[in-house]
Amino acid sequence: MSIQGTGAPLRIATMLQTDGPGGAESMVFRLSEQLRDDGHTVLPVTAQGGIGWLGEQCRRAGLTPEFVRIGHRWIDTVFLRDLLGVIRRHSIQVVHSHEFEMAVYGTLAARIARIPHIFTMHGGLTVWKAWQRRVALRWAIRNSNRAVVVSGATREQFARELSVRESSLLVIPNGVPVVAGDPAGPREEFGIDPSEVVVLAVGNLERNKGHRELLAALLSLDSSATVRWRLIIAGGRGGPERDFLVEYARANGMDGRVHIALGRSDIPDLQALADIFVMPSLWEGMPMATLEAMVAGKAIIASDTGGIPEALTHEREGLLVPPGDVGALTRALQCLLHDAGRRRNLGGAARERALANFTVQAMTDRYQTLYREALSRT
Repeated sequence: MSIQGTGAPLRIATMLQTDGPGGAESMVFRLSEQLRDDGHTVLPVTAQGGIGWLGEQCRRAGLTPEFVRIGHRWIDTVFLRDLLGVIRRHSIQVVHSHEFEMAVYGTLAARIARIPHIFTMHGGLTVWKAWQRRVALRWAIRNSNRAVVVSGATREQFARELSVRESSLLVIPNGVPVVAGDPAGPREEFGIDPSEVVVLAVGNLERNKGHRELLAALLSLDSSATVRWRLIIAGGRGGPERDFLVEYARANGMDGRVHIALGRSDIPDLQALADIFVMPSLWEGMPMATLEAMVAGKAIIASDTGGIPEALTHEREGLLVPPGDVGALTRALQCLLHDAGRRRNLGGAARERALANFTVQAMTDRYQTLYREALSRT
């Protein structure tokens, strides 16, 4: 299939098996919205009967998503049939899948439909659990026009675990919108005094996100801290860590200063309220929330893992600490809690770097180039 002119609008399906809220879901929504704003016809495709966050975000933005039933059988012919039906019904020209199930089934559906397929992997923690998944993903890499990962660290991990060449994987960092938040709403909601220093963490309540370490670090500095702090954890869709975190905060007398909030659609407002943003993950790809904090000009403390050091230089755009190191996290918090000038300097440098490299438009432009290159070879 070919299109007339290199600037002709395309019909693109953006497909993800989960529907958030979460980093991959936010990226798919923002990519879809920006592609639409750039003149393309975009069809978001996500799971039927899921949480519903991604579909609702798309509808609010004027996008009309399609929903498919995603089964749990190893070979799901009904799922494949439904994907093919969506592609053919909407005359899709390019399929862009995200994460494992959509990457594999999207590859197969696009091959049957004889249209280009590109897929993006946002992380790899669950991909290696079974040899069948590794085989399927290697097949998808070979049979797609391009396989994309969100950071150099993710590329190294995928290449090692899948035994493929790094050159078979292209790095395109995630991008975030440039949005000015309003802190007034969450300040009133959580009853935060202007004299308090607000620490923000954003991420689903899963063990990998390191929220246990963050609470332990805040507890360990309590006796020496001369400023009052509040912690807000915007916990996305929640997760198995919620009960532990709530009980830990209660048992240690922190529950009045620790707020765990789920399903938030006001992350820019929370970023505007925050004085310090913390990403204490044990492993990450290229976390959207950290990029959002950079765009918001926040002082950032983040784990030196995954793609994070590709976005932040230690002591220039933020403070990097070894993942899982409570002592190092405590020292970084102690430093920034007491130094507003340091917070301003780090936040300004982070915003400058993010605006140059990590916006939604920069990300979308890179993907549009891939779509057109793939179509030109079809």
